[in-house]
Amino acid sequence: MKDIDICVPALGESVTEATVRKWLKNAGEEVAADTPLVELETDKVTLEVYAPADGTLSKTLIQPGTNVKIGEILAKITPGKIQKTTEEVQMNAEKIKPVSTRKIVEETRHGQSNVNQFINSAKTKKANFNTNTQREELRAPMSMLRQRIAERLKSAQNTAAMLTTFNEIDMSAIIQLRTLYKDAFEKKHDIKLGFMSFFVKACVQALKEQPILNSCIDGQDIVTKTYVDIGVAVSTPNGLVVPILRDADKLSLADAEKSIAEMSTRARDGNLTIDEMTGGTFTITNGGVFGSLLSTPIINPPQSAILGMHKIQERPIALNGQVVVRPMMYLALSYDHRLIDGKDAVTFLVTIKECLENPGRFLLDL
Repeated sequence: MKDIDICVPALGESVTEATVRKWLKNAGEEVAADTPLVELETDKVTLEVYAPADGTLSKTLIQPGTNVKIGEILAKITPGKIQKTTEEVQMNAEKIKPVSTRKIVEETRHGQSNVNQFINSAKTKKANFNTNTQREELRAPMSMLRQRIAERLKSAQNTAAMLTTFNEIDMSAIIQLRTLYKDAFEKKHDIKLGFMSFFVKACVQALKEQPILNSCIDGQDIVTKTYVDIGVAVSTPNGLVVPILRDADKLSLADAEKSIAEMSTRARDGNLTIDEMTGGTFTITNGGVFGSLLSTPIINPPQSAILGMHKIQERPIALNGQVVVRPMMYLALSYDHRLIDGKDAVTFLVTIKECLENPGRFLLDL
C-alpha cells in the first residue's frame, strides 16, 4: 500500500507556520488511528497532529525546533491493521480532542520543557550564587508564542499613536452589592460572582456611548463595529493570551461570569482554539490580580483601546468635606490617538466610573 503523508494542517486565520515542538511517536512504531503523533506550536496555541489511519510511522521528516508551513509533509505512515490495546480502543471511543496541551502544563509544572529546564537549573544553582566564583548565563529559545507577543506589542508601539489616560473608582458600591448577593447568585447560577463581569457590563455601556472606541483603522478607513466582542487577557504558563467574549453586549452578569471562568480555565490548560482568540473589538486586562497598582497597558492591534484594571487598595479620599477610607482602584485606558480624541477617552473612563460607583443605575438601564 502507498504511504500516507502526514502534513501540517490548517492552523487558523492569519497563522501560516508552526514549529515542530516534539515527536510523540518514533519512526518504526505502530500507531492506531487518532493517535497523536507530533506537537506543533504556533504563535497562538499548541496542537497535536493525529494519525489518520492504523499503520506504522515509517518516517519522520522534520526535526523538533524546525519551522514548517501549512501543507508541508511532516512524516509518512505505512497503512496496515494493528492489534489495538484496550487503552487505545478506549481513547478512540472517547474521541480525543483536536487541541490537547494539558500535557504542556504538566511538563511546565515538572520542569520537562526546555525553558523550565533552564529555570529549574537556575533555581538549583541559586544557593551557590553567593559562593560560586563562576559567572554563568542561562540561555533558552523563545517560543513562537513569546516571539509573536513580542512582535505584536512592538508593532503596536511603532504603529499606533498610543496614549494612556487614568481615573480611579470607589469600589464600595460593587463590593457591597457583591457581598450582599454573592451567595444567592452562586446558588442560582452555579458560578461565583466576581468583579470582571461588572467591568464587562460597564465597558459595554461605555462603548455604546463612545462607539469610536469600538472602532479600528483599516488603511484610510475607520471601521466601527456594531457588535461588542471583548477580549479578556489571561495569564498562562506559556504566556499571555486573550480569549474573546463574543457578543458581550447580549450577556447577563451570570453569562459573562460563566464564559470568563470557562475561557480562563481552558486558556490555562491550553485548550483554547485559534478562533476563540481571533478578533475582538476591545480588551480588558487585570494586572491587579498580581498586585499591580498602576500600569499603562499596550493596545491589542488592530483594536484601538484597552482598559487596564488594577489592585483594589484602601486609601484616604476626600468625600463631602471629610476624609474617609475607601477601597479604590486605578483604571488606565490606553488608546490610539490617531483615531480617538482625548475627550472621547476621558468620557469613556468617566462612564466606567459612573457605572461602577452607581451600579444600580446601569444595571437597571437608567
